[in-house]
Amino acid sequence: MSTDTTVKVNNAINRLNKILPLEQHLQSLDTKLAAVYRNILRSYVEIGRSLNKSEIASQVDDVDTAIEVFKENDMVVFDDNGEPVGAYPFTMEQRVHRVDVNGHQLHCMCALDALAVGPMFGLNTVINSKCAVTGQAISIDQHELAIVNVDENRDVYFGISWNSASDNCCASSLCTEMLFLKGGAVADAWCDEDPGNRELFSLTEAVDFGAGFFVPLLFEQASRRRA
Repeated sequence: MSTDTTVKVNNAINRLNKILPLEQHLQSLDTKLAAVYRNILRSYVEIGRSLNKSEIASQVDDVDTAIEVFKENDMVVFDDNGEPVGAYPFTMEQRVHRVDVNGHQLHCMCALDALAVGPMFGLNTVINSKCAVTGQAISIDQHELAIVNVDENRDVYFGISWNSASDNCCASSLCTEMLFLKGGAVADAWCDEDPGNRELFSLTEAVDFGAGFFVPLLFEQASRRRA
């Protein structure tokens, strides 16, 4: 990456970490609960879904307390019955961003999340999504950090509307405004609607952005507090 690109991506990672401080929250957990969180993340890729409440209960002393900690820190999204329905970057909801990985068809909360799955798990992914403005189909073949079908996606951009975050849950606020845009004119027009709060990234920049934000969550050193 050029120096300007590196600065842009690092600034974006830092800005998103202030809005959704997942790594900071992970560092605050004890070793056992941090391991459960990482197990929830891995379960999507390994078994094609989240660990359920019963499976989480088998790994903790008090499942209700664990759920409350994850909810308060906006690390895992639960339904009214305490069943997990999402953990950034994944969701059990049928969202527009579908990712085929490790033999499973998964959904991601936003475009950035979809681009982060390959780097997180070191796997090949196929992302099927669409332009948020025109509805035009977008298909991205990805190998870890690399876009394989780059020629087909030279005019695809990632856009984020920074002021859309809610204090309660990013899954239902900011994530809905982190999207793919197809065509330079379309992307520029979207950004120009609110230039003070909207920002565009090339796909390569967006992959580095997503990797920089999400990859640290899978490493044990991200949890520094001991039980």
